[in-house]
Amino acid sequence: RSSWLLLAPLLTPPIPVITAPPCSLCPEGAHRFQWIRNLVPEFGISSSHVKVLSSPAEFYELLKVQIKSAKQRVVMASLYLGTGLLEQELVDCLEETLERSLQAEGSHNLRVSILLDYTRGSRGRKNSRTMLVPLLQRFPEQVRVSLFHTPNLRGLLRLLIPERFNETIGLQHIKVYLFDDNVILSGANLSDLYFTNRQDRYVLLQDSPEIADFFTELVDAIGDVSLQLQRDDTVQMMEGMEHPYQGDKVAYCETANRRVMEVINSARMRQELLHAKTFHSSQQDSNLLSQQGSQAPGELKPEPDTWIYPLIQMKPFGIQIDELVTETLLTEAERDARIYLTTGYFNLTQAYMDLILGTRAEYRILLASPEVNGFFGAKGVAGAIPAAYVYIEHQFYSEVCCLHQEERVQLHEYSRAGWTFHAKGLWLYLAGSDLPCLTLIGSPNFGYRSVHRDLEAQVAIVTENKALQQQLHQEQEQLYLCSSVVSSSTFEQPNRYVKLWVKLVTPLIKNFF
Repeated sequence: RSSWLLLAPLLTPPIPVITAPPCSLCPEGAHRFQWIRNLVPEFGISSSHVKVLSSPAEFYELLKVQIKSAKQRVVMASLYLGTGLLEQELVDCLEETLERSLQAEGSHNLRVSILLDYTRGSRGRKNSRTMLVPLLQRFPEQVRVSLFHTPNLRGLLRLLIPERFNETIGLQHIKVYLFDDNVILSGANLSDLYFTNRQDRYVLLQDSPEIADFFTELVDAIGDVSLQLQRDDTVQMMEGMEHPYQGDKVAYCETANRRVMEVINSARMRQELLHAKTFHSSQQDSNLLSQQGSQAPGELKPEPDTWIYPLIQMKPFGIQIDELVTETLLTEAERDARIYLTTGYFNLTQAYMDLILGTRAEYRILLASPEVNGFFGAKGVAGAIPAAYVYIEHQFYSEVCCLHQEERVQLHEYSRAGWTFHAKGLWLYLAGSDLPCLTLIGSPNFGYRSVHRDLEAQVAIVTENKALQQQLHQEQEQLYLCSSVVSSSTFEQPNRYVKLWVKLVTPLIKNFF
């Protein structure tokens, strides 16, 4: 049964139905996930170019090193940039690198492009915008700061909803950090917590120009339909662009869809042509080698053993590729396969819950205990959000028990003194395998917001290389080591008490957090 055929009925008009490339283009021993390239570009790389990071401090140090060594481009997409000393150090690194590029003889090539969310980046007097305005003033020709504003926050709604609460309507949630041809994919934002004691996931793709080009073009496309930060801290749209909340909503969303899908489809076509060219040249090389009977070392580029698929989810623009791929992976997971799924905010969509409860694979779901939830101890109504997550978790656990699925579907709670938990993604272990062959890593949380409200991106990394599989396995084990299995007694603990008003309100507001 073809996974592609399962996908076909789910497709919406903005995503074109694409026929699979001829089988002759598939390399020998092609992996079982190549159907994903019917939707997005497939980037084949060597596993030696992939490095899995494990700690916030490692992530922060890598960001600084990469900024300082950048020569052509720095592209950073995040929800926001914090305002503390660590964030200022990042900005200082950018300033030094830009200054150095200005002084370099005959070269002003370095370009810095930063994409943030408008509402989150504008929160408070000192905010992401005020942190970045000095860069715009000093390097107006080299720096671009784009602030995405959801088209769903407009009119009376925009006037009435106060700061912080307006962020519930929709956000720019993508986290991609690239420097020349090196790309970091993560769920971490550019804020001191994510550099110190908020656990997330991070992967570095080194010397990967095609992948770096793709994410540069993606950030540019979203930037083109976003508000542009000016040197006086005002914002304006690019000339000729529809305004996200003052202009026509349908026209704006159609423009955004067209820009993003152009990036996806043009990259997909480029990669297909590259696959065809590589296949034919490798055929010629093998014929030549068989005639010559020898090979000079290092003459041929090694066959890729790892494949990267960028998965984009932008439901406001009618783009739902990540949702389709994730649902298909969950649907197709075979009996005795194991899926380790993690999210900092356990609030799965009904579709994901139904697939987890109705399919055959084993699931180990890692989520935040109340004390490591990012909202723990927050002021006002936000302080009740951890309790709402406990209530959602308890409801799901009760459903698992009603279906007698406790062995197949297990919940694990991450707990670590002095830390918060923000990791998201999944690891797929095929039946009979002790190592994962696929992981999803990026910004989505598998919840309603990720699927329906926000702009999200992650990558599927598929690998046949045992060393990289071992890296991914160790990453998964390290996270789960800090967890305990959820049982009925978990919800009897005093810190799991959920007030009646939270139980009543949660079903009404769960789609907003």
